[in-house]
Amino acid sequence: MKKSIILMASAMVLAGLAAPSFAKDKIIGVSWSNFQEERWKTDEAAMKAAIEAAGDKYVSADAQGSASKQLTDVESLIAQKANALIILAQDASAIGPAVEKAVAEGIPVVGYDRLIENKDAFYITFDNKEVGRLQAQAVFAAKPEGNYAFIKGSSADPNADFLFSGQMEVLKEAIDAGKVKNVGEAYTDGWKPENAQKNMEQILTANNNKVDAVVASNDGTAGGAVAALAAQGLAGSVPVSGQDGDHAALNRIALGTQTVSVWKDSRELGKNAAEIAAMLADGKKMTEIPNVVKWADGPNKVEMSAIFLKPVAITKDNLNMVIDAGWVKKDVVCQGVKGDLAACK
Repeated sequence: MKKSIILMASAMVLAGLAAPSFAKDKIIGVSWSNFQEERWKTDEAAMKAAIEAAGDKYVSADAQGSASKQLTDVESLIAQKANALIILAQDASAIGPAVEKAVAEGIPVVGYDRLIENKDAFYITFDNKEVGRLQAQAVFAAKPEGNYAFIKGSSADPNADFLFSGQMEVLKEAIDAGKVKNVGEAYTDGWKPENAQKNMEQILTANNNKVDAVVASNDGTAGGAVAALAAQGLAGSVPVSGQDGDHAALNRIALGTQTVSVWKDSRELGKNAAEIAAMLADGKKMTEIPNVVKWADGPNKVEMSAIFLKPVAITKDNLNMVIDAGWVKKDVVCQGVKGDLAACK
């Protein structure tokens, strides 16, 4: 049972990559935008393990939320003779020159989780429009009418707009019918929870606290929104969405202050990115990567080679899924929980 749950949740579309046979001793350079979100450490651990298991060397840099530092970081990874680069972009536009330099030097680039719109960069992520749809569906099921607030992601990250687009696909009919009213939306600079909290506080103030639902785009922004709601005595009565399966968010779901976290098993994302980088470093063409698709839905409609993993909506009704999959321990999810919640029995 546990095995089937893990397979379903992580959507291992790259099963064919499980045992690649490539030249060893490659250097795979990884540029992280930051480690602000809990999930990036999970991604990193899976990626590093896959790289080292293949006999290659993992080298990395943390841009600490700075787009300019990330440019320098990538140059440093190139100078360290990286055979391939995996980049989690802090700013999708600002990273462009570094990617162009790598490509000019014959170093393949994998855009990790966040779009780097360049035809010479491979793109691997989860289906972010589907994440947005799942977020909106869960919130709409809990509150099918009323005043909605939208706490979006960073304006420098194309994922923020992909998520919002998916959310709107679900809610457009209800909005057009007047059942749902958008009473405030705001981008969250840097995806920072404290910025999300400020945005939520401003929306609450502007609406005299008459906000019935919050569609927040990740678990960090959800945490900020819940903090703002709690300050007004509204936490638990207003449905809130998120994504990433952060441990704190899963606990909030168990406690009833967050409605859904769209789980993207980043262990699979990290592992698959490592394997793709190794293939590209060994001379495989992007079009030869198993299960690759051609995709051109970015802001500039650049056709790219991409792979999209499948996300899963986690609510109080299926919290056991992440526990059984070994993503999080039961005592972490169930801390402070009172009452009859199935996952916490």
